[in-house]
Amino acid sequence: MTETSVPLDVREDVEMLWDYHDLHHAARRCDVGIGLGSHDLGVAVVAVDLFHRGMFPHLVFTGANAPTTVERFPQGEAVAYREYSVAHGVPENVILIDTMAANTAENLTFSRALLAANGIEVRSVLLMSRPYQQRRAYATCRKMWPEVDVVCRSQALGLDDYLTSIGDPKKVVDMLVGDTQRVEVYADRGFAIPQPMPPQVRKAFDRLVAKGYTSRLV
Repeated sequence: MTETSVPLDVREDVEMLWDYHDLHHAARRCDVGIGLGSHDLGVAVVAVDLFHRGMFPHLVFTGANAPTTVERFPQGEAVAYREYSVAHGVPENVILIDTMAANTAENLTFSRALLAANGIEVRSVLLMSRPYQQRRAYATCRKMWPEVDVVCRSQALGLDDYLTSIGDPKKVVDMLVGDTQRVEVYADRGFAIPQPMPPQVRKAFDRLVAKGYTSRLV
């Protein structure tokens, strides 16, 4: 495995899961943008772009730290995203941050409470995440905050460009496999609404698990 590629024998399966998680939502103006914390600064990058395109007047970044993010963002995920956004022209007074959320359900629950505490009425949410978190983020929002209309967006990168931006293909594939599992597991646990999983996606997931991409399984 080179620095920015996956082995050819798993490439097709990785692409299958990558495409499955992309909901292909078109960006449109919403009452608020919410950026979900992770190891991926691309969440802040897309938030800055969408804010400057007038897609939302208020912005929330939500996320504490996790073993996969503390080295990159020692100040915390939400804080790092706010710092990047302010440095790239987003007014500080339009940004709220939640520094406590440790999972996607908490991201949505705490963001909802934070917006309510600041008197911001929310009927629609532009939810920004890692590319392979879109489907789970959508399903979680529909469960935890069912009355809002939700649109999901990520940084517009193809698989190869995303692998290059992260610089660790094994980590990306492990997390991609983990998110695929979580789509079903978290729905079963009541944290998200069920999502369809086509047979070819399930088979690709099973083959990647068999190949050892298991570090992010629950």
